[in-house]
Amino acid sequence: MTDLAVHTPDAAPQDAPVLLLVGSGYRPYREYILAAVSKHYRLWLLDSAEATWQSAYCTGATRVDTRDAEAVREAALAVADSLPVVGVFTYDETQVVFCARLAQDLGLPGSPPEAVTNCRDKAATRAALAAAGVPQPASRTVATAEEALAAAEEIGYPVIVKARAMAASFGVVRADGPGDVAAAFATADGTEFMNLPRYPENVLVEEFLTGPEISVDAVVHDGRVMPTVIAHKRLGPEPYFEETGHDVDARDPLLADEELLDQLGRIHRALGFVSGATHSEFKLTPAGPRLVEVNARLGGDLIPYLGLLATGVDPTVAAAHVAAGREPDLTPKHRRAAAVRFLLPKGRCRTVEVVVHRDRFGPTIHETGTTAEPGDELALPPAAFLTRYAHVIAVGDDLEQVVADLREPERLVELRADVLPG
Repeated sequence: MTDLAVHTPDAAPQDAPVLLLVGSGYRPYREYILAAVSKHYRLWLLDSAEATWQSAYCTGATRVDTRDAEAVREAALAVADSLPVVGVFTYDETQVVFCARLAQDLGLPGSPPEAVTNCRDKAATRAALAAAGVPQPASRTVATAEEALAAAEEIGYPVIVKARAMAASFGVVRADGPGDVAAAFATADGTEFMNLPRYPENVLVEEFLTGPEISVDAVVHDGRVMPTVIAHKRLGPEPYFEETGHDVDARDPLLADEELLDQLGRIHRALGFVSGATHSEFKLTPAGPRLVEVNARLGGDLIPYLGLLATGVDPTVAAAHVAAGREPDLTPKHRRAAAVRFLLPKGRCRTVEVVVHRDRFGPTIHETGTTAEPGDELALPPAAFLTRYAHVIAVGDDLEQVVADLREPERLVELRADVLPG
């Protein structure tokens, strides 16, 4: 089934090249990508659901089961037969490996599927980096709780226990001692998310790294790794690792940190990643940067949007350009600070309403977004992940002022809810 798009006034011209967009994502966190990229390319969407809000940004859309690789391939070939398709574009974690194969089949730019698999499979990442001599935390792949306990005893507590192939911090738990390992293993091994794969040895036990955590979004063109955004991460309640915010400063000295940039380049070379967008997470340990994981996609949680607000350069458009085989211009237009806070409930509850208190906004508050509707049930990990009710974004010339204005985001966007048992 095909839907013709309604073009926005500043959409790409009718003769612009076409990108195949596989999956569109959650509208509150992903619409900005379609709005930006559609100004440079005509987008043809391949997605499992009927196109609705996406139609304003797309030349057309094919409804196809994105879990069926052959069906998507046939749909893509049908579009490529009639339109000038120049690349395959996705920011959907569940689609990155398939899209690498699709680009390869169509003779379009991209990294080899094996390189994308090396990013998607955290055990494969560790093996490739170990073979290349890249410093990283100790890591063991395990199949049982008993093996997890033995690995933890060998590595030393605390340890991180994580699912091998999940995303968005699903199935990531800290175990502080032997008594925590079985429950942590059960959480990691039992986590399922959007049909991501399971393995016979499905869990990693890793050394716990100390220090602040950052993410580095980058685009890679002809093997050249070009950072677009460095975000300083804020995390929710332990022992889980749900992200509650990110701070971005266009003047961040890490953008010129030789050790970090050297490791970033070595990591991509070790994985064989030569073209596309990546989102890498590091701990800044006393011994230097250490990779937590690398993903073959744009960052989530509005991180690329923060990069745009901070620099005036859109990382999503840069990712689209490399998907089309073009080198992007990443010269900053300005240097500002931007940050986001995601608001979580205090416990299990049912939403009554979300109230925005604009009279409480500080000078740098830029926008708010609501992601819970009346009647929605919310909870904290491990019962649920990503059950946020809102977010708040601040932008300004001074990072300290931005952070100060976001110090109590719950006062700015208030959740009114009924407490539920459990």
